[in-house]
Amino acid sequence: MNEVLIVGSVALDSIETPSGTIDNALGGAATYGSIAASLFAPVHLVGVVGADFPTEHIEFLKNRNIDLAGLQIVEGGDTFRWKGDYISDLNQAVTHETHLGVFEHFEPKLPGNYRDAEFVFLANINPELQLSTLEQVKQPKLVLCDTMNLWINIARDAVKKIFARVDIAVLNDGEAKMLSEEDNVIKAGRSLQKMGPKHVIIKKGEHGALMFSGDEIFASISYPLEQVVDPTGAGDSFAGSLIGYLAKTGDTSIGNLRRAVVYGSVVASSTVQDFSTKSLAALTMEEVERRYQAVQKMSAF
Repeated sequence: MNEVLIVGSVALDSIETPSGTIDNALGGAATYGSIAASLFAPVHLVGVVGADFPTEHIEFLKNRNIDLAGLQIVEGGDTFRWKGDYISDLNQAVTHETHLGVFEHFEPKLPGNYRDAEFVFLANINPELQLSTLEQVKQPKLVLCDTMNLWINIARDAVKKIFARVDIAVLNDGEAKMLSEEDNVIKAGRSLQKMGPKHVIIKKGEHGALMFSGDEIFASISYPLEQVVDPTGAGDSFAGSLIGYLAKTGDTSIGNLRRAVVYGSVVASSTVQDFSTKSLAALTMEEVERRYQAVQKMSAF
């Protein structure tokens, strides 16, 4: 089976939503992406934490078939911590505190066997670090990258450089409009395609996702939920499960990419149903398949 290389942040999050609060919970883009991808394929995780990172989180990730040889543990250092809330809008986090800790000086270093990875997910980190990671990978079959408004604002040229080198670029509708400088999401998708990615996927939260491939547009609905507890990590789970499914099948055809988008959507729908990684950690493939089939039934006509 193909393995997935995931590079990004590993963090401890403190979150408040209308459903409650949680402190110093397992978080980070690479964490969510790795847990989601591990439902489908083995994962190599590259990130950095401090000596304060709880041992139980290390053991949990290892038990998920996630190889941590690429996780740097800095003695005497502090793990990246984020504190925020979704009180006024479940679709938009309000940041209260960010303590980068050891993540401030993170430089991805790939162990030798990681360099042979065929499926690569460059999670939401500085685009210069994404480029540095890509230089270390030998011959990837498929590279997917994520980004956010911060990097679009302060490192737009670097974001464009990484977009020119990846197969799939994933971002939400607000970020797509910001980077493309288009007010219409369809125009934004078309504009982003011209930057180089073979496929552009624009996430629309509870309204699903759009995938732009050549002249085609694929629209996927989201699995409907009556309550969202914590939206943190939903986008990372979407991307992680998407590339995990592609690695499992080894098939990067348009038809299989469409299936991967739906799998990404249904895994993300589980992530938001509890705080931190709790619901994602408890998710089974049986439930993934049940939701996948439900989405198929709802969108057939």
